[in-house]
Amino acid sequence: MTDDYAKARLHNNLRAAREAVLWKLDGLGEYDIRRPLTWTGTNLLGLVKHLSLWEARYFGDVFGRPFPEPLPRWDDPEQDGAEMWATERETREQITNRYRRVWAHTDATIAALALDAPGHVPWWSSPEVKLVDIMVHLLGETARHAGHADILREQLDHTTGTTAAFAVQEDAAAMGAYRAKIETAAKAAVAGGA
Repeated sequence: MTDDYAKARLHNNLRAAREAVLWKLDGLGEYDIRRPLTWTGTNLLGLVKHLSLWEARYFGDVFGRPFPEPLPRWDDPEQDGAEMWATERETREQITNRYRRVWAHTDATIAALALDAPGHVPWWSSPEVKLVDIMVHLLGETARHAGHADILREQLDHTTGTTAAFAVQEDAAAMGAYRAKIETAAKAAVAGGA
C-alpha cells in the first residue's frame, strides 16, 4: 500500500463523515438543531460547532498552519463546554459556514503535507505526532459524532441514514412491531437468566 493511497482513503472517509454530520441539520428548525437531546446537553448544532473548532486546531495549530480566523483557546477554563452548543447570537449559517471553511483549510493542510509530516499536539500526553496520526484521530472523532448525530436526528423525526440520498423514514407501524420484537427478546433474556 502506498502513502498516497492511504492518505486518499483516510481523506475521503473524513469527507464522507463530515457530510454525514452536516446533513443531519437539513430540514430541521432552529429549536430542534439547538435543543439538548441528552442528559449532558448534546445537540446537533453543537456537534457541528465542536467538530469545526477541533478540526481547525488539529489541522491548523498542530502543523504550524493556524486557521486564519479567531478560535477560542483550547486551554481556557472559561470556555469549558462552550464549544458544544450554540448561543442565541450564533446562527446556523455562521457555524456551518465556518465548518466548511475549516474543511477547506484542512484539505489544504492534507494536500500540502506527507503522511509522516511532524506535528505537535500540546494537549496530548505524547504530543509528537505525524499527519497520519491526526488524520486517523479526526476521522474517528468525526465518525463518532456522526453516530451521535444519527441518534439525535432519529429521536427528532425518525430519519436515519448516512447521507441525504439514503435518508429513510420507516413506516410507524412497521417500526412499532420491530421495536416490540426487540422488547420481547430483552424481557425473555432477563426472565431466562441470560
